[in-house]
Amino acid sequence: MNIEQFQLIRWTLVETSHPGNVGSAARALKTMGFSDLRLINPKIKGIASHDEAIALASGAADILESATEDVSLAAAVKGCSLVLGLTSRDREFGPPALNWEDARSLIAEMVGENKKVALLFGPERTGLENEHLSLCTHRVWLEANPAYPSLNLAQALMVCAYTLRSTLCQSLDNHNAAPRQESMADFADPAAVSAMLEHWRQGLEAIGYLDPANPKKLMPRIQALFARSRLHKEEIDLLRGIAKQMLLRK
Repeated sequence: MNIEQFQLIRWTLVETSHPGNVGSAARALKTMGFSDLRLINPKIKGIASHDEAIALASGAADILESATEDVSLAAAVKGCSLVLGLTSRDREFGPPALNWEDARSLIAEMVGENKKVALLFGPERTGLENEHLSLCTHRVWLEANPAYPSLNLAQALMVCAYTLRSTLCQSLDNHNAAPRQESMADFADPAAVSAMLEHWRQGLEAIGYLDPANPKKLMPRIQALFARSRLHKEEIDLLRGIAKQMLLRK
């Protein structure tokens, strides 16, 4: 098992309200061998240094101290070829859905190529919103009681950390795995896709195809289309070139 590859995974908590959940998350991550904790726009500034967070982190104060706090989710997932949004709510639009078991296999493949992965957990009350999922390559759910699929934030993170550790240990110790037919190294990261979509929005407005006063669901549909396609870096350049030409017609 290569411990360094565990550090390729970014555990990202979005708009967390309760310091105790941050402390419990830090403890879960350290117990399972992970360390990269990202806190995006928490409801309490400096939430990782809150007394309740420190108390519930127990011996994982070092994870809290090294946790980064930022207001930009796009910055947190930049450079990640795989970004998984954990949510039990189905969506009309958004990235392709994936169960956690299949997601773990995909993470193991990425880590095996030394590529960065981000796991996103949403606010305690509402979970991830569509704006958060717009930066994800996949929407992921945990198998649970369909009548009551709700998990506490720290509990959900612990389940994911425990099962992912098991998958990574098995995968990273298996030196006889068949080589992948296609490397994911050339896939565009979600931040690049998001920037391209904004470029397209401007271009479509410029040629009169998108009415900003009555946009309907055009951009969410285009976003869902591109999410299913898993765009490569050179395809992003091509699409931005098209958007540039649309803007020249303005």
